[in-house]
Amino acid sequence: MAFDPGFLDELRARTPIAAVIGRRTKLSRSGRNWKACCPFHGEKTPSFYVYDDHFHCFGCGVHGDVISFVMQSEGRSFPEAVEQLANEAGLDMPRQDPRQEARSREARSLGDVLEAVQNVYRQALYAPAGRQALAYLRRRGLTDATIERFGLGWAGEGRGALLEALRGQDITADQLMQAGLMRVDEHGAPRGELFFSRVMFPIRDRRGKLISFGGRTLGDAQPKYVNGPETALFSKRRALYNLDQARNALRDLGQTLIVAEGYMDVIALAQAGFEAAVAPLGTAMGVEQLELLWREASHPVLCLDGDAAGARAALRVAELALPLLSPERSLKFCRLDPKDDPDSLIRRDGPQAMRQVIDGARSLADELFQLMLSGVQHDVPEQRAALKKRLEASAALIADKDLASEYRRALMDRFFASAQRGGGRGGTGRGMPARRTSGQGGAGGGARQNRARTIEVGSGALERLRLLTTLVLRHPAILPQIEDPYGRLDLPHPLDELRDAVLDWFGARADTHPEALTSAACLVALDDEGLGDEARGLLERGVLPPAQAEKNGLFSLEPIQQWWHFFGLVNFPAFVREVEQDMQAALANPSLEGLPDALLVRLRTLDRLRRGEEGDEDEG
Repeated sequence: MAFDPGFLDELRARTPIAAVIGRRTKLSRSGRNWKACCPFHGEKTPSFYVYDDHFHCFGCGVHGDVISFVMQSEGRSFPEAVEQLANEAGLDMPRQDPRQEARSREARSLGDVLEAVQNVYRQALYAPAGRQALAYLRRRGLTDATIERFGLGWAGEGRGALLEALRGQDITADQLMQAGLMRVDEHGAPRGELFFSRVMFPIRDRRGKLISFGGRTLGDAQPKYVNGPETALFSKRRALYNLDQARNALRDLGQTLIVAEGYMDVIALAQAGFEAAVAPLGTAMGVEQLELLWREASHPVLCLDGDAAGARAALRVAELALPLLSPERSLKFCRLDPKDDPDSLIRRDGPQAMRQVIDGARSLADELFQLMLSGVQHDVPEQRAALKKRLEASAALIADKDLASEYRRALMDRFFASAQRGGGRGGTGRGMPARRTSGQGGAGGGARQNRARTIEVGSGALERLRLLTTLVLRHPAILPQIEDPYGRLDLPHPLDELRDAVLDWFGARADTHPEALTSAACLVALDDEGLGDEARGLLERGVLPPAQAEKNGLFSLEPIQQWWHFFGLVNFPAFVREVEQDMQAALANPSLEGLPDALLVRLRTLDRLRRGEEGDEDEG
């Protein structure tokens, strides 16, 4: 039985070869790969190596993929080995289909047609008619070795020249049309060559088989780049330029997988030593291409142009990737200056400049935040609230619940920190302190390990901090109004752990009506975090002894007013400063009709504290 190549590719992709071989012999790590004593001949020193898609013994020479390993180690035929692995991978065996076999024969035939056309294009590049194209490639800094390595060519003037060049090989216009090399008229008949007067770039699949071409004009004609159409061999959404050579560099050289924007960027990167470089094929990055990347590397680096179009592309890819993320796979981003792309940067400043850009790649969380932050003014409450909601919605897209929680925490870290700096590009905020910092790598690091000093507190303020936390635990419905300042408090342990857990619980329910934010529900979440007993201990102690609370008149205040009362006492000068700054910003905002309720509450609290109604400040 003949199997569809697509089915076999999926089977190999779903079957980790190291796991299969590891059932027969003990494997040990050797860099990115595995090694063992060969299971096919007796040896004491390991010479049997397992790579991501094949094995090879340097002792006896045995070699193959996961299917051939099952065949050789268990004495099975090819169909038997395929069926065994398909059952283990949960794949349904394909039924014998004469039409599928015909399509497979057609695909093999189209591959032969493409290889024949490739030879024509390559020869044309070095012929007199291709002199201008060859000079263009050399002006772009490509060496002859690079031109040969990537199989670059030249499509002549058209007018039947390609068919004429292929006449002796029994290749018809209909075959060229099926291979995506001819234009088609309204009746579906071939009516002329698709590529003419263009530098030609062969496109290969991950195994190195030729599947299509792309062409670039030498002048200003539009479109500048043209890719072949969808065929039995080629789908733009399921292919990446140079993936075959990039896989070799990943496996043999341990390089970083880089995603650039176009053919010339990839070729320039490879010539400069960054051989694990790929590019999408004239379309925006899609889910299928992200999956292709992650099959080869856990954290590929997207290297996009630094202009507005590059920023839009980065944001789209970041948002597309969010639902697909896991702790084992993510993306990194490096952005060039608006005037640069990898090709121009390398030609001007050399490979080391490109290395610095790649080494400075940002995590997905960093890139996503910076893209969403662009243009936001932190002294405009509506913009700041919209940014916060958008960040929280982005984290909620991640299917892995634990990772989604970490992303929300990391994005909120950056949100509060950006306010301190005035919001970055376009930001003119008032300089609010950061809630917490996030460190390097991953989603941004855990807040419990990386909390920055934010709203500083004086000695003797521990009891007030305890009271603030107790009020939140007792009345979590106030969280929508105090999340920002509560998050920026410099709390001691274990109050900081309680605060982190409470804010994460609230963040997952930010759109919930405040009445649904109950103390009981909060305690359930804290139990899940192992902090329930700590929280109940605070609640049992209460806010203030009744006599003290009666003396201060706190019983007559709403919970939100009580919270701001103790917050103001933590660092009274800072509280005065922020209230006055917010007051000035509100008065300067012509769109506001009256002062916001949240600001009025703080103004009343400030007035009480200034008039000394707080009584004895040593409540504890």
